[in-house]
Amino acid sequence: MTAIQNKKQQGFTLIELVMVIVILGILAAFALPRFADLGSEARLSSLNGAIGAVKSAAGIAHSACLARAACDDSDGATLALDGDTVNMANAYPEAAAGGIDDAAQIADDFILGTPSGTEPNRTVVISADDGNGAALANCNFTYAENTGSVTASTTTGC
Repeated sequence: MTAIQNKKQQGFTLIELVMVIVILGILAAFALPRFADLGSEARLSSLNGAIGAVKSAAGIAHSACLARAACDDSDGATLALDGDTVNMANAYPEAAAGGIDDAAQIADDFILGTPSGTEPNRTVVISADDGNGAALANCNFTYAENTGSVTASTTTGC
């Protein structure tokens, strides 16, 4: 009897260690899917931020253009905005490089497609950058220079 009382536990048994590993594995299996798709949510949030930036920049550029009487409907009108020269069309930033991308300061993170239509009624698709300088398919929105508005957005590929 005294031999049993004098025996002290020296560590964990193999069964106890295996059970701890199994429990940690189960917890990880439930937690991993919650954190695995954060990149998609980040790209979607970035796209929504760019949409807001484009809308704000178009409104600010339009207001500055009207207040300064600096723009008209002719080709080649420019506006000095926050240290950048923004190309304007119809008193809104152009739907081309040097226009809305400079006004909204999104040129580094988003790709402007080829403008469609004729000035001042062009539109351009602005896509999220995939990190390698290419546009992400189905993660974009369309800017219309005649109204300075975002007319459509696609988020299925974000």
